[in-house]
Amino acid sequence: MRELARKVRLFCEAPAPVSHFGNCTHEDTTMNRLLTAVAFAALTYAALPTMPISAEEPKPTATVDLSSSVVDLDQLKAISGTSVILSQREWERLAAAWGIKDPPKVDFTKELLLVGTWRGTSFKFLNDVKGGDLTTEIVGDKEVKPGFRYKVISLNRAGIKTFHGKELPKD
Repeated sequence: MRELARKVRLFCEAPAPVSHFGNCTHEDTTMNRLLTAVAFAALTYAALPTMPISAEEPKPTATVDLSSSVVDLDQLKAISGTSVILSQREWERLAAAWGIKDPPKVDFTKELLLVGTWRGTSFKFLNDVKGGDLTTEIVGDKEVKPGFRYKVISLNRAGIKTFHGKELPKD
């Protein structure tokens, strides 16, 4: 950018050529050079690759990565859609409700659990963390089967302050 500014300055300070048009003054030529330089600078700046402000994908941990099905739709009352779990007690309650045997111990000071449910045959999470806000979208098959499918994954909690714009609940 400094190089561009230097070129514009040199271009504007160069002596104006002698005009072959009788009514064109030195000031007119200098103004035309200035406008040309500004237009060139604007086009050059517009052509520079921009750095998009992108969200980061949250970092999964190896502690929990479960997926299965539950036949009883009443169990969707425990969690429907997407949610986060922030305590071992809450995790053990969900595991009992959905029949998850021996739920892994999670260090909730370093990790959180992302839980999603879907009526279709399969689904996946699309996760982003932007400005400390974890957002999750579920994308999956539209074909509905009896019961529901669930996924539970552990994520590194560092840098995550909110979930879909809401403060993370306290246990």
